[in-house]
This record gives sequence, structure tokens and C-alpha cells, in this order.
Amino acid sequence: MAPRAQWKGFLKVGQLGCNVALYTAASEAERIALHTLNRDTGHRVRRIFVDAETDKPVEREDQVKGYEIDKDQYVIFEPDEIQAVMPVSDKTIRIEAFIECGAIDSVYFDKPYYLAPASKAAAEAFFLIREGLKKDGVAAIAETVLFRRVRTLLIRAHGPGLIATMLNYKYEVRSADDAFDEIPDLKIKGEMLDLAEHIIDTKRGKFNPKEFDDRYEAALADLVKAKMAGKPLPKKKVPVATNVVDLMDALRQSAGKTPAKARAGGKAKAVPKAKTKVKTKAKTKAKTRGKAA
Repeated sequence: MAPRAQWKGFLKVGQLGCNVALYTAASEAERIALHTLNRDTGHRVRRIFVDAETDKPVEREDQVKGYEIDKDQYVIFEPDEIQAVMPVSDKTIRIEAFIECGAIDSVYFDKPYYLAPASKAAAEAFFLIREGLKKDGVAAIAETVLFRRVRTLLIRAHGPGLIATMLNYKYEVRSADDAFDEIPDLKIKGEMLDLAEHIIDTKRGKFNPKEFDDRYEAALADLVKAKMAGKPLPKKKVPVATNVVDLMDALRQSAGKTPAKARAGGKAKAVPKAKTKVKTKAKTKAKTRGKAA
């Protein structure tokens, strides 16, 4: 049975176009869902909006949206005022440009969808667009109104169909500089770098989603089965803390080489540490101030 389309519309590039259907590519529907219940009655509970000051319930018709301009001060908007600024959809995905497939940083990727022709009559034009992308090895940047907002999509050929990945806007992506600001500038050479490269070479492989399991989901499923069958519940496995080891020995063990201590049969021989140059932003600024003085 074919899945239900999330959205149907028109895919257009220039004067060429076709009817398309959008399908969810990633979903949480298969996850185990736990509901919140009343312990005494076993009934499900529901959320009720209450006034933060009076604690009295607020009915849906009395609820409005507001933007906080100062502490506890809001600009209030009526539903029709918000509705008036929502974009009007003409159900068209317009391709604006073609780019190299790897030209967009994956940090901008949000949610993927499958695009397929919505009818047999649309198959020929759809096939032409897909084959054009595939032959030239490019992706398309498109724009449309989806789920009440203007969205930017990255469209790529994928098997017999297309994948449309919703993209984050620039204001939604935080700068990496803030997260990486305190990372020191290290220059590592010699055996350390050689061992690290060796480990990477021996661990090369291909991504296979079947090899990666959601361990929490599996444990939750086991818990549900045990509870239903009245069996003893699974015990929580506490990870054993490992001792802090010398970085060089850790690299050697990871690379399958015998650590210095094991080779010596007792006390480890002193291993000359690889030379590293540490250059932080703070030190750089200090030197700059010194020269200026």
C-alpha cells in the first residue's frame, strides 16, 4: 500500500513542470510511545492551559498570541492578524538555480522528503527533470510554501525519484565560531599523527544504517515485553569507568601496537612526547598588545 502524501503540488523549472507528491522520508511514528496516565485511575491525562498568575484554566477562545517586548509586557495579536501575514500558497515548487551537490554545508539540512510524480501523466516531465539532475551531477535550489511557511528546498536525484531536503535559514543556524572559540591551535607531528592516520586507514568503511541500532528504543521494547509478560525487569547496565591513560599508549593500543609498559614486562619506558605547538587566541592577542606597546 502506497504511503499517504504529505503534500501535493507542482514542480516547475522555467516552463517545464509536472504534478508531484511529497512524502515523509524520516518519521518518528514507529517509535514506542509512552502516554502520561493518572496513577490512581489509569486514565490518560490531558494538558490544560492555566493563567500563570491566577492558576485558573483559560479556554481556547480566550487564548491569544503575544510577543514579549519587556518583562511581562506583550504585544498581543488576534488570530486574524497573524493569518493575514501568512504566505499564500499556489502549490508550486519553483526551482531557482542549480548547484553542485556538495555546495551546501550539511548544517543547513533540516528534514528530508521524497518527491514523486503525482500521476502517470506527470511521469515524463518528472523523468526529464530527474535525469537532468543526475546526468549533470547537480542539485536544485527551490522555494515553495509548505506547512504555512516559505521554505527553501534542496532537490537531488535519488533512485527513480527525487529527495527534497528542507533547509534551515541563515538566522536559524548558529555560528560555529561561538562553539569553537576556545579550541587551542595545536600543531601535532611525528608518531602521534602517524598513529592517528593509521587508525583512520584501518577503520575505513561504508555507512550501513542496518548496523546502527537505537539502543534506548530496543531497551524500551524489552521493558514493555517483560512488563506485559510479568517477567523480571531488565537491570540497568552501568558503564565501567576506565582509567586515564597516556595519549601515546592509547593511540598505540587503538592501532594494534603493544604499549611500552607491556613490552617492558613491567615499568614502562619513558616515551618521548610528540612535539606540539600550542597557540591560543588569548596568547596571540597578548603578543599583539606587547608589540603595540
